[in-house]
Amino acid sequence: MNHGIRSDMHTSYLGRRRDWRETATHYALLPLRVFLGVTFIYAGLNKLTDSAFLKSGGSGSIGDTMRAVRDSAAIPALVDLALKNPVGFGTAIAIGEVAVGTGVLFGLLTRLAALGGALISLSLWLTVSWATTPYYYGNDLAYLMAWLPLVLAGAPYLSLDAALRSRRRR
Repeated sequence: MNHGIRSDMHTSYLGRRRDWRETATHYALLPLRVFLGVTFIYAGLNKLTDSAFLKSGGSGSIGDTMRAVRDSAAIPALVDLALKNPVGFGTAIAIGEVAVGTGVLFGLLTRLAALGGALISLSLWLTVSWATTPYYYGNDLAYLMAWLPLVLAGAPYLSLDAALRSRRRR
């Protein structure tokens, strides 16, 4: 217990202005949050509104996509699980992407949302983009790595998490 001393402040910085490097460091994760948030919201909404995607068969459907990658996936059992109900799986992925994107963009339950984004990216990497060679052509691994700083750091600034934390302190 700190008895009136704020442990989140550094006394060496009190009363002085930050230079541009300190400001850039302070807000370093903000561009990543905005990019991942907007991208995942867009991806989820695109899936939900695409009449071909949410079908168990046909060109552009989640079912055909899963059947096409089944034999080349790192964990075919994940694909088999999704193929039991491809429309339900596709809907869950799309809603998950919108929820993750919204949470990260607005900074609400950011670490949890980022963990959800990492898990979505991991599952897509192990199934859909596993056979992509060279590996860096597949974007799911890069998205997985991009989520990790937000899992670790959350959204300490310009976020609903920070506003709620500040409100609780008062």
